[in-house]
Amino acid sequence: MASAATAPPAPSNLKRIVAASLIGTTIEWYDFFLYGSAAALVFNQLFFPESDPLVGTLLSFLTYAVGFAARPLGALVFGHYGDRLGRKKLLVLSLLLMGGATFAIGLLPTHATIGTAAPVLLTVLRLVQGFALGGEWGGAVLLVSEHGDARRRGFWASWPQTGAPAGQLLATGVLSLLTAVLSDNAFTSWGWRIPFLLSGVLVIVGLWIRLSVDESPVFRQALAQAEARKTARAKDAEQLPLVAVLRHHWRDVLIAMGARMAENISYYVITAFILVYATTEASVSKQTALNAVLIASAVHFAVIPLWGALSDRVGRRPVYLLGAAGVGLWMFPFFALVDTAHFGSLLLAVTVGLVLHGAMYAPQAAFFSEMFATRMRYSGASIGAQFASVAAGAPAPLIATALLQGTGGSTWIALYVIAAALLTVVAVAVAKETRDRDLAGIEPAGEETPERARAEDAHTV
Repeated sequence: MASAATAPPAPSNLKRIVAASLIGTTIEWYDFFLYGSAAALVFNQLFFPESDPLVGTLLSFLTYAVGFAARPLGALVFGHYGDRLGRKKLLVLSLLLMGGATFAIGLLPTHATIGTAAPVLLTVLRLVQGFALGGEWGGAVLLVSEHGDARRRGFWASWPQTGAPAGQLLATGVLSLLTAVLSDNAFTSWGWRIPFLLSGVLVIVGLWIRLSVDESPVFRQALAQAEARKTARAKDAEQLPLVAVLRHHWRDVLIAMGARMAENISYYVITAFILVYATTEASVSKQTALNAVLIASAVHFAVIPLWGALSDRVGRRPVYLLGAAGVGLWMFPFFALVDTAHFGSLLLAVTVGLVLHGAMYAPQAAFFSEMFATRMRYSGASIGAQFASVAAGAPAPLIATALLQGTGGSTWIALYVIAAALLTVVAVAVAKETRDRDLAGIEPAGEETPERARAEDAHTV
């Protein structure tokens, strides 16, 4: 039977919570993916014009990877304060930071205007983006997971996950529209700035919605219990969330990191690197490549809640394992289809890849949330997810581009994704199924609860 903290909320309230998380994550991912698409299409010319085209793309993707390097720091800082102060306050801050950095990129002078200072400033703003996103994901999925109906947690918690394809859809859609109506010269000269400047409008909308929701009831309950423990036992200081995670949940952190490898690497190969591969190796136009990613992202958005609902029925692990194994098996057909240079084949390659990716991404929110105790959940979920991104998503387009440059083909790129899929399969296979856990009742071994404290006091007497 669900505890009071996890009892199903009113449908209207839950939908408002889901909407707030979804819109916020959509905006944050729009900002993040917009940079990735621009890095593949124009940043090599604008900020690294003195380099060979493919080397310029490598340098452009290097600044893209810098954003991932800042995500673990964001996870640590936002996780710490999110577990101390609450989810909502930190989510508002992350949205402001991300939107401000993206808007500033739209105003940034290029190499032609200020020389080497341009890529330096671009890198700094990318660091701010990464820092903000490192704190956004954990808070957004926890806000829904901790509000939602425990029986359908996988479904409801998967909705913030749709913010990734929604953001990709929005970013790719805006870029695709601009490349369709503007000449290459106009787009390279000033058109690329428009999507970044639009972020300012989106942030205002996101803030208006996000400020209207309530704090997680599970977190409020856990905070009250922690305050009661402090009052009853002033001598026992509460551990810092990071320390508590590493002490009680280190195994769960490692599992989360392993689970992220195939999910993260495959996604950035399928959506970011493919823009480079399709336009250089398959001689597909930018417009064609963007349209394929655009349509596939719409399908990705639609299937994520379905995968989340399936995880409520059969468990998180079976769905996750299906996605990891499927992505690994799909890589060689994926590149074979892209190499045909036909739009239909390219669309099929990207769509199937993203559908399989969704089987990992959809249950991930509930899966990671259910691994950790409430007062260290923001830290644990964020650390597990974002530290993995440094080794996974950050270098994925960079490694794929380097492999392409070094080998002239896709074989080693496919093997790279397959290796990540094998690692994820092992990590998820050794994990425990979490579907039936009560978020309010998860306490790590050795963690003192009010009940345990009363029992110890009675035994002492």
